[in-house]
Amino acid sequence: MARFLSALLAAACLALMPSSVPAKDAPAAPIAALLDIDSAIGPATAEYVHDGLRQARDRGARVIVLRLDTPGGLSSSMRVIIHDILESPIPVIGYVAPSGARAASAGTYILYATHLAAMAPSTHLGAATPVQVGGGLFGGGGSKDENKKEDGKKDGKAPANAEEAKILNDAIAYIRSLAQLRGRNIEFAEKAVREAATLTDTEAKEQHVIELIADNVRDLLNQADGRTVNLNHQMVTLKTRGLTVVSIEPDWRARILAIITNPNIAYLLLLAGIYGIMFEFFSPGAYFPGVLGSIALLVGLYALNLLPISYAGAGLVLLGMAMMLAEAFLPSFGVIGIGGIAAFVIGSLLLFPGGAPGFELSWSAIIAATVVSAGFLMLVITLVWRAHRRTIATGDTLLVGHAAQVLHWDNNEGEVQVSGERWRATSAAPLKPGERVRIVERRNLTLSVEPEARISPKP
Repeated sequence: MARFLSALLAAACLALMPSSVPAKDAPAAPIAALLDIDSAIGPATAEYVHDGLRQARDRGARVIVLRLDTPGGLSSSMRVIIHDILESPIPVIGYVAPSGARAASAGTYILYATHLAAMAPSTHLGAATPVQVGGGLFGGGGSKDENKKEDGKKDGKAPANAEEAKILNDAIAYIRSLAQLRGRNIEFAEKAVREAATLTDTEAKEQHVIELIADNVRDLLNQADGRTVNLNHQMVTLKTRGLTVVSIEPDWRARILAIITNPNIAYLLLLAGIYGIMFEFFSPGAYFPGVLGSIALLVGLYALNLLPISYAGAGLVLLGMAMMLAEAFLPSFGVIGIGGIAAFVIGSLLLFPGGAPGFELSWSAIIAATVVSAGFLMLVITLVWRAHRRTIATGDTLLVGHAAQVLHWDNNEGEVQVSGERWRATSAAPLKPGERVRIVERRNLTLSVEPEARISPKP
């Protein structure tokens, strides 16, 4: 009986063993990682894409969908993103979506760099003419008749100088190399840079700028299934049908970087830092304004280091604030202060040169900062004016005319008490202890006093 029970127990254990295998050993469902670029391309975007590609690799994603809706951005950040795409061990599908979205300027370069390019209906791309940090557009615009050259060269507006020609030709060579790598339309790539040309989704498909037009991500994955792409110089067939789409969101570091690299936020951080430190100098020992101002100033300077700024504009902003501060100590009757406000406004307008989409300083931020600075200047001038008009509260001016009380008296001299202090005093009139007197003069450490009743009031 015991053997029978032991055999029965062993059989039961063997029957239960398969169900005890941990669920983690089961193969994970294949995924497609989804990254979104839905704003101007800057340092935070490059950080997000770099981290997103790493996370997709760690999760074993079969494909990465990079959804684009951007007006463009900084060339430095764009090149970092393209480098990460070209080095990615996982195929990256560029997808301009949703309907109404665009991949303009830097977005066009990124789309050309992806292994497979697609667009949603009613989207467009192009206008990839480089923008000079210190000026406006060059190399684009105008009709063919206006821009045609007499020597038969390509249409387009000629660069104004050698520096612009270098930037333009470098941008053309860069996008041509991407088009050659992916086997896409090289002619349009050059026109998008040289003439700021654009295409709709249908036109882009017809001219072999993109491969697919898809209504949504699921439709995109279904259409991409079975296509062959060049992945690190090896032809790879995509298996995307039925993949689970997993969205990868920016981490906390990328979110903070996106906030502080906003030109308006960086500008306000810089001003808050300078004013905090200035307030600490005016009120030593307050600590909080100085600590907060130092942190804001360092964060603002870090953000400005990542953004394209005009050093002339930054210098004028600092000069304007220094002049407004100097107004508090120099009797210029507002001349230096007004000049400081003018320098501050001009510097603010020049601080972030126009050109890079999404990285302009708004007028509201400039006006708000100017009003605050002018208000600070008026407050300082008012305080200084009141301080100059205040009655002197030290030395002979404090003593002469002040009331005192006789402590003891002998003949024509004795001691009086003034504001809690004992002074030796003399008087031509006889006085008695406890009598109220008024100080009329001080000679070294001796006061001349007279009874209050004998002092005639001042007219």
